[in-house]
Amino acid sequence: MEQKIHQGRNVKRFREMLGIKQEALAYELGEDWNQKKISILEQKNQIETPLLKQISEVLKIPVEAFQNFDEEQAVNLISCTFSDNAMFNNRIEVQNINPIDKIVQIHNEKIALYERMLKEKDEMMARLERLIEGK
Repeated sequence: MEQKIHQGRNVKRFREMLGIKQEALAYELGEDWNQKKISILEQKNQIETPLLKQISEVLKIPVEAFQNFDEEQAVNLISCTFSDNAMFNNRIEVQNINPIDKIVQIHNEKIALYERMLKEKDEMMARLERLIEGK
């Protein structure tokens, strides 16, 4: 089964997690960009790799995050694990340790990513404040 990763939606998801408006991303990408072009970009299934790399540098998020993050897979992993536990009346069985470890690992990675994104957001806000003060 072919994976259906929507790169534009991933750009939007990460941009919003960082609290960055479309206008701010457009400004960081250069003169050829505006809010409307960002909106159109975020609707695209596939984004050209050079552009993804540019967005990656601006948002300080690895290109692979835009290319590989699949919300449906994450939800399926979680729901399957919880469904397995429900069959055992919420007792944790030995065979369920691996999926739980995986969820804990993913959770910890998300926390680390979120903390990094907050730091990056603060840095970008400081950069934008300096730009505003310079005008």
